[in-house]
Amino acid sequence: MPGHRIFATPFASIYPHYVAKAERKGHTRGEVDTVIGWLTGYDEAGLERAVADEVDLETFFADAPAMTPNAALIKGTICGYKVQEIEDPLMQKIRWIDLLVDEVARGKKMSSILRGGDAA
Repeated sequence: MPGHRIFATPFASIYPHYVAKAERKGHTRGEVDTVIGWLTGYDEAGLERAVADEVDLETFFADAPAMTPNAALIKGTICGYKVQEIEDPLMQKIRWIDLLVDEVARGKKMSSILRGGDAA
């Protein structure tokens, strides 16, 4: 059974939307990079490479250097779905990023967004 079409979407086509959403609300690309890095383990160079190479979301997560062990602490609703109840592991990871970026845009404290952890 093939996966959802979002899985084949290049990270490079979504990332600018994350940054724009944060910037519209007075936040920065750096904050977006921090939460993505915390979740996935990507550093700035790794994110830039993923964008430049136009890796799809499935590859982006498969190649993630180190998914945070605190990802299970990410709870909330995004697009009408509770992220903690999403059964497909890849879709859940995608929605985790969506939720984290929403929290940045809403101005939530970084320590709360990172679920009490520090950015790597």
